[in-house]
Amino acid sequence: MISVVLVEPEGPANIGMVARTMKNFGFSELVLVNPHLTEESYRYAVHATDVLEKALIVESFEEALGLFDLAIGTTGKPGGRFIPYRAPLYPWELRETLKGYTGKAGLFFGRESIGLKNEELEKMDFVVTIPTSEAYPVMNLSQAVAVVLYELSKAELRTVHSIEPATRREKEELLRAWKRLLEVLNYPKDPERREVFLKVFRKAIGRAFLYGREVHTIIGPLRRAVKKLEECENARGGEV
Repeated sequence: MISVVLVEPEGPANIGMVARTMKNFGFSELVLVNPHLTEESYRYAVHATDVLEKALIVESFEEALGLFDLAIGTTGKPGGRFIPYRAPLYPWELRETLKGYTGKAGLFFGRESIGLKNEELEKMDFVVTIPTSEAYPVMNLSQAVAVVLYELSKAELRTVHSIEPATRREKEELLRAWKRLLEVLNYPKDPERREVFLKVFRKAIGRAFLYGREVHTIIGPLRRAVKKLEECENARGGEV
């Protein structure tokens, strides 16, 4: 299931137009983070007021993030440098990537003025960007939502599986196990490089679409490796 998440939308009319756009393409799950929701929003929703009426309203980005197993951010500024854990996808690439995924996915759109903040984008499993003309690259919020949802609507994204996809909590547990292994190894020694290792691993987890059973299978050896390394370190300390 894919939900549209609007993070601190600034224009009440835009909220309504996004709801209308969602209904155009067959999407109904809307999450609003600290929105300015007014009667104007409902007027612009036209025949999609039901999407607004059942929208889930939360107070913070972190609260919204915790609702999903997979978080997909959007940005109009992918950056000039190639950064592995920030390389953006195009909407049609996202469509292909999500085929068969059965977990809870959130498609995050930022504020009309500044979009998603860098620290918010860092917490996304994927980042999506829409290729636009350099002469005027900024799109209206509802237009951006329309482009992405149009691409997603072109594929059947729901497939029945007998095994449940990994939850966000399970993936965070795997990330903590990886982080602990790096700490015990003291690798890399440079804290900034170690942080990059964590970010790359986080993105790899998201893109792998792991199932819960697979996550726990990976966590086991990581924890055992940490335990063995700690035992060796303690033994060396006892000999001194």
